[in-house]
Amino acid sequence: MSVNLAKGQRISLTKTGGGELTVVRMGLGWKQAVRKGFFARLTAPPEIDLDASALLFAGKEAVDVVFFQHLTSDDGSVQHTGDNRVGGAGEGGDDESIVVDLTRVPVHVDQIVFTVNSFTGQTFEDIENAFCRLVDETTGEELARHTLTGGGAYTAQIMAKVFRGEGGGWQMTAIGVPAEGRTFQDLMPSVTPHL
Repeated sequence: MSVNLAKGQRISLTKTGGGELTVVRMGLGWKQAVRKGFFARLTAPPEIDLDASALLFAGKEAVDVVFFQHLTSDDGSVQHTGDNRVGGAGEGGDDESIVVDLTRVPVHVDQIVFTVNSFTGQTFEDIENAFCRLVDETTGEELARHTLTGGGAYTAQIMAKVFRGEGGGWQMTAIGVPAEGRTFQDLMPSVTPHL
């Protein structure tokens, strides 16, 4: 059961059929919007570089981050599959992914927040077929999807977080809140209210 998110919508998610999630993946896909007008077609369109990041928190303190310049968390539990600087077809395939092995996340890390930002500074108005999705990596089941295309004049998105619930089991909350920033550092003030 995939949940399509509207801006600002929060939905708590549990694994279909019960049980705990063990490995999750945040996938990001996009392609550049077709430029309109005679002169726009004569010039090469600018490349659009969206970046996926995972911010690891102990309480409200950031303790690690996984992004295109730090592909694996210090403990090895979170891994970025690599930077894609131009997007792709944006028609279902993930152009960037971050995989989290929840069984290996250190005990002191209680929240992992997933973000997307436009490193090249274009807004989501300039992007076609852009989406973020959360997948149960064990089963391949898509848990949540948020469409970024036509999403407005913002450059980032606080997508979702996984967190330790009462009793220590992992839970997931979809956030889907727009933000401004070209890097994960720019997004920290927007992330804090969701911790």
